[in-house]
Amino acid sequence: MRKKHTFKPESLMMSYGYKPALSEGAIKSPIFLTSTFVFKTAEEGKAFFEVAYGLREKYPHEEPGLIYSRINNPDLEILENRLSLWDKAGDCAVFDSGMAAIVTVFLEFLKPGDLLLHSVPLYGGTDHFIHHFLAKIGVHTLGFKPYQRRNEIEALLEQSGRADRLAMIFIETPANPTNALIDIECCKKIADRYSTEERPVRLAVDNTFMGPIWQKPLKHGADFSIYSATKYIGGHSDLIAGACCGSNEVITRVKFLRTLLGNMASPHTGWLLMRSLETLKVRMERQAKNARRLAEYLNEHPKVEKVYYLGLIKPGTMAHEIYERQYTSPGAMISFDIRGGEAEAFRFINALQLIKLAVSLGGTESLVEHPATMTHAGVDKVHREEVSITEKLIRISVGVEHYKDLIWDIKQAFEQVQGREIQESY
Repeated sequence: MRKKHTFKPESLMMSYGYKPALSEGAIKSPIFLTSTFVFKTAEEGKAFFEVAYGLREKYPHEEPGLIYSRINNPDLEILENRLSLWDKAGDCAVFDSGMAAIVTVFLEFLKPGDLLLHSVPLYGGTDHFIHHFLAKIGVHTLGFKPYQRRNEIEALLEQSGRADRLAMIFIETPANPTNALIDIECCKKIADRYSTEERPVRLAVDNTFMGPIWQKPLKHGADFSIYSATKYIGGHSDLIAGACCGSNEVITRVKFLRTLLGNMASPHTGWLLMRSLETLKVRMERQAKNARRLAEYLNEHPKVEKVYYLGLIKPGTMAHEIYERQYTSPGAMISFDIRGGEAEAFRFINALQLIKLAVSLGGTESLVEHPATMTHAGVDKVHREEVSITEKLIRISVGVEHYKDLIWDIKQAFEQVQGREIQESY
């Protein structure tokens, strides 16, 4: 008799959800590029469509059948099974981008007249969609800032005059690019207060900065844990994808709209993401170790005004209380204010040799960018500055290089900024 054991997610990433016997014994899943799948009988085809279109619930032990790659595909189904393990989710839906995942959730659970409550700041693309597209279809929006307490947020809701129309709370924590924290459990309590049996208020969390390793939004009451899978999950800057994890109930709705919109990831992307999941934990652990070293160095540098990094949050603060309860690591994202403004920030960025200037994050290579003029350029300037996205802010996504080389690169870049300032003073 075989002994039973509950394996950890990182041990299951090589095999979970895949049966080699169904693919000629191949140890890894092939790429299923087919557009359509053959049914054994008409009755089987009918049963597959009944489940896929939500016409009935699955019978006990019934597995969804393969129909058409816009609806389901072996590579995506195996990938979704594996991603669900990290968040302990009922199900997962994979998309062709992180924005596709966010937009699909919005469109499925928001309708004209509804109110979306959201944290500030948000990724520039999300911010633009909320303030420019949702307004066009009659969805109202209301923002709140990090570290506002529950009574303050609820007061904002009441003052808006639309508290009874609240349909969703969307938060990004840590926030991009300031690493500001939002209390998921607090937001869940607000959602519960304004929920009714007919109108449940959903809570969605953009968990991209933490990947599925360092924060578990569903554990703290969220309905959705959403990712730009391009980032840590993909991890090699060679694909674009998104993912959304949640209960079977909500993901079934998300998948149905995904089928209609046709914004699912491709089989090839799914196969690449399965490859990446095998090294996800070891990559992220190395990146976190490197980030801690870099943050400590930056925190002591005379050319740095302030470092935005979870590992430097002061004990006894509201932020630290959230951090201790909600996170298992400070992560690998660092932002900092350089002394000066845009000119000094650009000089520093242009002087880097190993760290590359590019947007995105979570890849094996370290990347630097200037949020105010790049990822958050489309955000209103006054709004940006209210949440510390200023011209002196620089964001670094820390990779897996040797930390001493990264520190050397940062050191020599600061030296060049200093040298240029001395030259210009004469």
